[in-house]
Amino acid sequence: MTILELSTILLCLAAFFSLINIRILKLPTTIGLMVLALALSLSILGIGAMYPPLMDAVFQITTDFDFSELLVDVMLPFLLFAGAISVNVHELLKDKLTILLLASFGVVFSTFAIGTALHWFVSLPLFGLSALGLSYVDCLLFGALIAPTDPIAVLAMVKQMNLSSITETRIAGESLFNDGIGVVVFLTLLNIQTEGIENVSAMGVAQLFATEVIGGVLLGALMGYLGLRLVKYIENEFVELEVLITLSLVLLLPIISHYFHFSAVLGIVMMGLFLNQNIDTDNQKEGLQKAMGDYVYKFWHLLDETLNAILFILIGLEIITVAAGFKASYLVAALFIILAAVVARGIGVAVPIALLSIWKNFERKTALIITWGGLRGGLSVALALNLPDTMGAGKSLILILTYSVVLFTILGQGLTLKKLAK
Repeated sequence: MTILELSTILLCLAAFFSLINIRILKLPTTIGLMVLALALSLSILGIGAMYPPLMDAVFQITTDFDFSELLVDVMLPFLLFAGAISVNVHELLKDKLTILLLASFGVVFSTFAIGTALHWFVSLPLFGLSALGLSYVDCLLFGALIAPTDPIAVLAMVKQMNLSSITETRIAGESLFNDGIGVVVFLTLLNIQTEGIENVSAMGVAQLFATEVIGGVLLGALMGYLGLRLVKYIENEFVELEVLITLSLVLLLPIISHYFHFSAVLGIVMMGLFLNQNIDTDNQKEGLQKAMGDYVYKFWHLLDETLNAILFILIGLEIITVAAGFKASYLVAALFIILAAVVARGIGVAVPIALLSIWKNFERKTALIITWGGLRGGLSVALALNLPDTMGAGKSLILILTYSVVLFTILGQGLTLKKLAK
């Protein structure tokens, strides 16, 4: 199947499922689309059990289709940029310390807490999972890919809740930045795993981490500044040109980042925040206007909605790949890891908020809402698929655990988050 044929099928499914969701299910868009895609996958698995040629053909398409590359290299930059230009940047700057502490401490703590919990569980003789040969670094890799929340899923849900501006900005900002930090932690651990822990020095790990983070932030700030100067020069007269400029920058930044080993995720977020500014042409309050015209924001909103729809359909369809390695003992492991992920997320959020509340004001139950709003999504699945095949059956277990946490957070937490916020 060619890329054009596959893209056509995904767009048709997105349009059809969106219509069913709006008219019949009436669920939040991301949840409704994922439920329908999941139902389609389960139907294919059921029919495939009775008619194996169908299952073979569908499995061939899903395995040939590189979901990981599509999401990380193509969809994620566009979705993150669309999210960054929609955040209230002034509120974010006022509360930058809170957001950075929540994003950094939360990801690092959850990585080690979940990874340690998984390593302890697989070592138990009761379930026979020790034969998979998962090392502690392998378990930490799982912790790193499941620790960051999915900004696409989180931002989609936050828009539908009547939260205060500051709480909404804290949730959105934390989600945007913990995504980038999570990817950097994952890549650092992946380097340790592939090189062998005995061949990796603490200095080398620190250097890799610093290069990814600092390089990504500085590149994003530089390109964001240049982009801002360009759109100011155009002064919203040629909105089509502004769209072309933003598209070019979003496509160019990941290429440069890959060449210099910077974090493209953090770079895209920084660039989006730079372009998401107001400019005062007359040095007066009434002279404030958006740096980019409304046409640009509408274009990115449309692109965001379209890619969002395709992303959650892809997550639902990926169960066909995941189901191939399923074993009954994995179900117990999945339930344990779901609990561990929620508890680790809760502690990772509660500790920074408890420290910051000494001199900052937080709305009542903010930690609970941010904890339960920690939805995981396509990024976690993509990173799990990106694990080396040398892990063997251990990779199958991690894929199933990843998919289980993603399903629970989007369907379980996503459906109850609005009621919890109320």
